[in-house]
Amino acid sequence: MMQVALMQVLASALWGCDPFNATFDDVEDARYYEAAELVAPGERGPELVVMDWNVKFGGARIDFWFDCHGERVIMDEEEVLENLEGLAMKIRQVDPDILLVQEIDIDSKRVAYIDQVQWLLDHSDLNYAVFASQWRAHHVPTDGIGRVNMGNAILSKYPIRDAQRIAMPQISTNDALTNYFYLKRHILTSVVEVPDYGDLHVLNVHTDAFAQDGTKEVQIDLFKDELDRIDRAGGVFVAGGDLNTLPPGSVKQNDFPDSICVSEDFQADDFRQETDALSELYAAYTPAIALADYQADNAPYFTHSTQGGTFWNRKLDYLFTNGTFVAGSGLTHQDAASGGVDTMELSDHAPITVRFALEAP
Repeated sequence: MMQVALMQVLASALWGCDPFNATFDDVEDARYYEAAELVAPGERGPELVVMDWNVKFGGARIDFWFDCHGERVIMDEEEVLENLEGLAMKIRQVDPDILLVQEIDIDSKRVAYIDQVQWLLDHSDLNYAVFASQWRAHHVPTDGIGRVNMGNAILSKYPIRDAQRIAMPQISTNDALTNYFYLKRHILTSVVEVPDYGDLHVLNVHTDAFAQDGTKEVQIDLFKDELDRIDRAGGVFVAGGDLNTLPPGSVKQNDFPDSICVSEDFQADDFRQETDALSELYAAYTPAIALADYQADNAPYFTHSTQGGTFWNRKLDYLFTNGTFVAGSGLTHQDAASGGVDTMELSDHAPITVRFALEAP
């Protein structure tokens, strides 16, 4: 408690100096990566495989404090590498051309300071990546978190350019000091240079999980605004991420069996007030999983559960395009029967994939 108080005084005194390197401009360039050894892409048909996955910073199914199932905050290097091996195994099995990742760490105490973007590049056939921070501070003075740098990344077999971090608003009901150290959501935009096709805009987003003040809906609207802007300009995009809300027509909207948090700060599993949050996205663009298929039977498309002993029980993860997804190619990789690998132990989210048709823009 004394440490927190001292940090509050220090932060207040040095507010304008950003003493913990925790703030961002409204628009910033993303950070670029390249694999240690580039892998020449194999012969490709008229399609790209696109994959989206919230990888939980390589935490697999360890019960962390924020899910209220455990007390863990920090992993050791052996644990992190073992969990990253599981993620890389699944990525190599899918062999995506483009991979969107949420919750990936590059310089955090909790993951033994392993740069997970570089590690995944060096342990897959993906060559290039861009990264934008969502939670960055030289020191977070609570719960032993310490130094953290977590964010979203786009990985690709093909070169990436024009990558930017576009800031989105924070929860309005948090006080200024809380928001200073809190997650700062954004849209990661980029252009992937696909050989014999041209420019493909790729966007990645992870909207707020715990907002109770309408911030998440505002973030989703801003995400769609950015897609609309690219569409009006004649660009073609694939966009997605963890939107932290359910599709229209979801049967179960609250009281999930793995929702045990009692703190108001960690209420993320009651979606009854946001049943239409994604309606405009579904109306405007093509989803990887057709809404009619989902509404006919929700369960095969669930992508999230907060505890490993509970099978996937809600869908939070999405891919959309204004181009063409190959009909029926969307797949939620829930287990060996749907994707060839049991993904339950790899993350608290299941990956989704789809085949994007390389038609002339």
